[in-house]
Amino acid sequence: MTFVNASLLAGTALVVLPIVLHLVMRRKPRLIEFPALRFVHKRHQSNRRRLRLQHLLLLALRVGAIALLALALARPSIRLSGALGSQEAPVAAVLAFDTSMRMQYRHQNRTRLEAAQEIGLWLLAQLPQESQVAVLDSRLVSGAFQADRGAAKHRIERLETVANSQPMTAVVAEGLRLLAQSELARKEIYVFSDMAQVAWPAHAAPMQERASAVPGAGVYVIDVGTGEHVNYALGDLRLSSQVISQRSPLRIETTLTHRGPGGQRTMELYLLDRNRQPLKRNEKSVKVESGQSEPIEFGVEGLALGTHQGYVQIAGEDSLACDDRRYFTVEVRPAWRVLIAAPSPADTHALFLSQALAPTEFRRAGRARFDCEVIPLEKLGEHRLEGYAAVFVLDPAPLGPAVWKKLADFASDGQGVGLFLGRRAESIDSFNELAAQTLLPGKLLIQARRPDGDLALSPRDYQHPILSPLRSQAGLIPWDDFPVFRYWHLDSLAPGVHVVVPFTDGRPAILERPLGRGRVLTMTTPISDLPSQEPWNLLPVGDPGPFVILANQMASYLVGASDEQLNYFAGQTAVLALRPNQPFRSYLLTGPDNTELRLTPDARQNVLVVTSTDRPGNYRVQAGGAGGVDRGFSVNLAAAQTQLDRITDEQLVKLFGQLPCRIARSREQIDRDVSAGRVGRELFPLLIGMVVVVLALEHVVANRFYRP
Repeated sequence: MTFVNASLLAGTALVVLPIVLHLVMRRKPRLIEFPALRFVHKRHQSNRRRLRLQHLLLLALRVGAIALLALALARPSIRLSGALGSQEAPVAAVLAFDTSMRMQYRHQNRTRLEAAQEIGLWLLAQLPQESQVAVLDSRLVSGAFQADRGAAKHRIERLETVANSQPMTAVVAEGLRLLAQSELARKEIYVFSDMAQVAWPAHAAPMQERASAVPGAGVYVIDVGTGEHVNYALGDLRLSSQVISQRSPLRIETTLTHRGPGGQRTMELYLLDRNRQPLKRNEKSVKVESGQSEPIEFGVEGLALGTHQGYVQIAGEDSLACDDRRYFTVEVRPAWRVLIAAPSPADTHALFLSQALAPTEFRRAGRARFDCEVIPLEKLGEHRLEGYAAVFVLDPAPLGPAVWKKLADFASDGQGVGLFLGRRAESIDSFNELAAQTLLPGKLLIQARRPDGDLALSPRDYQHPILSPLRSQAGLIPWDDFPVFRYWHLDSLAPGVHVVVPFTDGRPAILERPLGRGRVLTMTTPISDLPSQEPWNLLPVGDPGPFVILANQMASYLVGASDEQLNYFAGQTAVLALRPNQPFRSYLLTGPDNTELRLTPDARQNVLVVTSTDRPGNYRVQAGGAGGVDRGFSVNLAAAQTQLDRITDEQLVKLFGQLPCRIARSREQIDRDVSAGRVGRELFPLLIGMVVVVLALEHVVANRFYRP
């Protein structure tokens, strides 16, 4: 137990006053003459005992009232755990600030970070002398105690928001690690947060584990957020592809969400010209209600070969500007040359695939993404594969070892091979020979038959590039409408083979096998059956939507269009594949704020690795002057980072677990909570209540004792 005003304990000496008054005002018995002296004597003894008891009770009440009043004025407090000490003892204090981009939200003409800095500087001045102070933020670099209070003040004043912020649970865990290293008995951590749910994920095990090392630490969460938000925000951008054909349009999708009263906003699409100046290409007016979201889609056609960058933005001002603009980069290349080898008549057997990749009307209009060439399977061995980005082999009969080796070399050089096994693979031994097994995912076992049509493709993991466009429709595509009647059952799979799509019975339908710098996709049922033949499946017929998407994504994956990643989230490492015919020793990286940085490529993997992606925007990579390399990539703030939904006090307390925390929203609450945390819970209200009770009892007893 400690006392805020220990000197006032001297007031307990005033208990002498009721004792003196009691002795002076003591009531004396009257002398009464009565014949029955014995009875009077007994009555006298009884009265004396009763009067003595009343005297002592009244004396105790008066003494107790004065003692309790003096004790209450001394303001005692009690702590059931943790180190004891006075209010002014030095502390080891950690000031942890949420510096996510979300803290740029402006309310009453100041951002949430500015509000946190103001309270942080005030709190820093309130800390006792000789205290140790550390200042942490959401970047979560390894923290340390500042050299002095001036250094801590400078650190707070220079805080800036960052796009790759870490959860506050991780920042608090780092603060607890620092407190555990301090030799000071009293330890405190102050967390400045807007109380956004995204900053406090449910997984807080590291923070709770660190808390066991400093069980007596005082944790104070200072809420600098606002209860009601008004904000328009863009979702993450979704591109039709990051690498597109010159013949195909670029499709850009996103969503517009709103908090607060409903309203109307103008969406704008900008592309950068050769001088990096933005040019508006399109705009749309969108009305959105409170708490709702509206889909936005832009289309761009006629893009020239090369790298193109731009952004989509919400026109006008907003309370939170960082989620009003999303950047993108897309690379336009010539149409990919694709070779399709099919049984004779080749054009007829390849009709489904060639029309899915390059529809006739698209070819006539010059808009087809792929330039498809169809040849008979018999000519595959003598046909030169140079210049093709991918080769599809439909329903192959046994091929010679030289042809299998030719396809394997083609894939190893970085291209793609697609194999569709069908009715012509009757000679199983030929397909199980070493030359064929270099490409195939495993040995052929038997033809599995499902004549009832109760078997179909059953995608389960939509993370693979060939399934990613179907992710938003997962569960809605009626795969059962495209039954599979026959397929090849494979024996044990080769090392490195991955099942991309299984059948409903769990057997592999589409498999991937990496080979050198390329890859091989194998489908265990064909897509080349003629109308006159008994079909192995109905995938290419009926509703063409799923088959067309699947075929195009398989082709895009085989030609390498899905490999290029040109759009990243802040903090991710950007890897830019370099052209083998353009070797340069160094590249110039220009960031969104026009800062320049010289980078050296990885010569072995022929890639340029960029780790400084902290700022959202468009990045440019150049080398070799006017005729050299001029490419780039884009970095965006993840839309989830700007979600403003708040965590409740109960959820936050539960998140800290056994580590008790106090939540304050004003300086007065901080003062009260810190005082309670340092000197304990004050007993003043309880003691004053006891004084009132004792005085009431004294009044009752005194009235009964002194009444005539």
